[in-house]
Amino acid sequence: MLAGAFMMLLSSAFLMLRLGPPSGSFPRPLSPEEERKYVDLWLSGDIEARNVLIAHNLRLVALIIKKYYTHADDAADLLSLGTIGLIQALTPYR
Repeated sequence: MLAGAFMMLLSSAFLMLRLGPPSGSFPRPLSPEEERKYVDLWLSGDIEARNVLIAHNLRLVALIIKKYYTHADDAADLLSLGTIGLIQALTPYR
C-alpha cells in the first residue's frame, strides 16, 4: 500500500517536471478525436498516453477549484490533490 502511494507521488513529480516551466496556463484541451486516440493507447498500456491525458485535464481541475473554492491560498494544495486524483483515476488498481 505504501509502495503504491509512493509510486503515485513519484509519478506526479515526474509529470510536474514534464510540464516544464510555468507558463501561466495549462495545455489546451484535447479534441474528441485526440482524446479517443489517447484513451485507446492508454487502454493498451501506453504510459505516455496516460501522462498526456493527465496533463490535458489539469485545466478541468483548475476550473473546479476556481468554481467551488474561493480561498486563493489553498489553490496550490487543491491543484496538487486534483492532480493526484487524475493520476489515481488513470492508474489501474493492482
